[in-house]
Amino acid sequence: MSLVTITINNQTMRIEEGSSILQAARQGGFDIPTFCHADHLKPFTSCFICAVKVHGGRDILVPSCATLVQEGMIVTVEDPELEASRRMCVNLLLSDHCGDCLSPCQSACPSNIDIAGFLALIQEGKTADAARLIREQAPFPGILGRICPRPCEEVCRRQRVEEPIAICSMKRYIADAELEQYGSPQLPLPGAPTGKRVAIVGAGPAGMSAAYYLRLAGHQVRVFEQHPASGGMLRYGIPYYRLPEEVLKAELGAVADLGVELCFGVTVGTDIAIKDLEQDFDALILGIGAQEATPLGIPGEELPGVWPGIGYLEAVAKRNPPELGDRVVVIGGGNTAIDCARTALREGQGRTQVSILYRRDREEMPAQDTEIAEALHEGVRIEYLTAPMEIIQEGDVLSITLTRMELTAPDASGRRNPVPIPGSAYQVQVSAVLAALGQQVLPDLARDLGLETTRRGTIKADPRTFQTGRPRIFACGDCQSGTDTAVRAVGNGRKTAYSVHQYLSGLPLTGEPVLFNSSMGPLEGLSAELFTGYTQAERVRIPVISDEERRTTDKEVETGVEPGLAVKEAARCLSCGCDAQKDCKLRRYATRYQGDQGLFEPPVSGARRGYSLDESHEKIKLEEHKCINCGACVRACAEIKGLNVLTYINRGFTTRIHVPFGRSLVDTACDGCGECTKVCPTAGIMPR
Repeated sequence: MSLVTITINNQTMRIEEGSSILQAARQGGFDIPTFCHADHLKPFTSCFICAVKVHGGRDILVPSCATLVQEGMIVTVEDPELEASRRMCVNLLLSDHCGDCLSPCQSACPSNIDIAGFLALIQEGKTADAARLIREQAPFPGILGRICPRPCEEVCRRQRVEEPIAICSMKRYIADAELEQYGSPQLPLPGAPTGKRVAIVGAGPAGMSAAYYLRLAGHQVRVFEQHPASGGMLRYGIPYYRLPEEVLKAELGAVADLGVELCFGVTVGTDIAIKDLEQDFDALILGIGAQEATPLGIPGEELPGVWPGIGYLEAVAKRNPPELGDRVVVIGGGNTAIDCARTALREGQGRTQVSILYRRDREEMPAQDTEIAEALHEGVRIEYLTAPMEIIQEGDVLSITLTRMELTAPDASGRRNPVPIPGSAYQVQVSAVLAALGQQVLPDLARDLGLETTRRGTIKADPRTFQTGRPRIFACGDCQSGTDTAVRAVGNGRKTAYSVHQYLSGLPLTGEPVLFNSSMGPLEGLSAELFTGYTQAERVRIPVISDEERRTTDKEVETGVEPGLAVKEAARCLSCGCDAQKDCKLRRYATRYQGDQGLFEPPVSGARRGYSLDESHEKIKLEEHKCINCGACVRACAEIKGLNVLTYINRGFTTRIHVPFGRSLVDTACDGCGECTKVCPTAGIMPR
């Protein structure tokens, strides 16, 4: 065996003569990216992402897969110029790639739950496995399956056939089935003890999510909570008719059963100094939420009978509701306002007249459409374009001065602002007022720790790692993001736990990995061909209790889904997303080189290829829209099998790899050996 001496990135090595630079670099531990290369095929150099720099003469870039080593050769395989070259290569390939890495529902989910995955498991009757899959990203499927605002359903592609999948209800079904089968959530065991201790302030969705994942990583976790039970706004801000107490006990209690220590009735900053926690623990997470009600800002809001909406909901949750009387108004337009109105209706046994006052119109009301519809169905009245000006006491009642509003023309952001209509003021008499204009973060703990806050009063933290300006202190949930959904708080709690684990392990603090995600585009712009062949099937309708029970009890309104209907609903899923998302080379290198799929969009380049699926063969599936024209499949078929099942057609930007003469795969000599699928870097051709 004859050896030659070469230098790669200042590392001198002896390499067998006749080896390629790519082989030599890999022998030296360098990771050169490749798309078209396969060790058992002849070099083709179609993708050029494996280019390296050979010094001497013109210092040109050459394909490492096809360039042989020579004695004394000096090669650079990693430097800024090569990095830029590879990024350009990736972006060019992405510009003509039509495919989804993740299903659009998973991309839209703030907790990144594998929705298509758990729907597939429902179809197989594997609800326990489905629950485990959800908990990889979010530990509370029963909670989120009841209260999530369902951004996943807004982008569900099944809408192009008829209606979106009932994704949220399917999460609830999985959790309910698990409880029915086992009696409690089935959580994985904690990892080996690390000896590290983490303090978390706040037992809300963010804090409890962080506690769950940190405990699984083997850390000791102690949570400090001022309330007598865990849940935060889940328990004290969401009524039991939406989120029953037994569901909270089951899922939050399971976290405690993992060994998370919960300290209730402890107000950090009063009962224990926050600086003591910083000193006594290896890391500190602030998950204190945003529990201070936003004031109305009008005269009379301090009068008896005027309640902050979240204060009222908390009192009801603690089974100590105030008496509101027979005529209640709720001021606000968000989900909390809806919750206050529906709760007041129930507490009044259906005899209380409840109205919501909102200063904008229905289209701009931030509450969920489904929640608004439920409130109206139950008898809540909504007065749009109405704002309070003053509250005064008149004997045993409150008199509110209201004014009619009108919306201005849209401003630069597209938002229409409400302004009073002159001379439109009038008075109404009510028994109680619930102010539900939103919440804000109490600044005390951040101030005591010397942490920087934003103009909105939230704690400033890195949006990727959730680390504050003090290295061992992290912040997540509403206290960091501002008031947001529980599903986002849960996801951010998980991401914070990932960062804290990195910090405690002495690793570089980079946060949870964010992988590149290719997308076929918005729902309305997708090819109609993508939705052909599907038979319309009605979305499952969730049974509800009677109207009388809804108005007079706090029983959960929806009663759940029967197993047969759940399987039927899950079967409506189109199984979007890519089969090879976990090992796709294009996704891996797009992540590594920070690819930008839109960099060469038309008119900079030609139109991106369209959707094209060939499932005619019983063993092989050809998705030409995912292809990047590397040619590996063409060569594998020709060099290994001696066949020409696939070939290049057309020229220039419209070049495609396809079956010759426009035929289908089943009409060729393909025997389904799968050699082509083994070398495809993008799942353009896959086993069925």
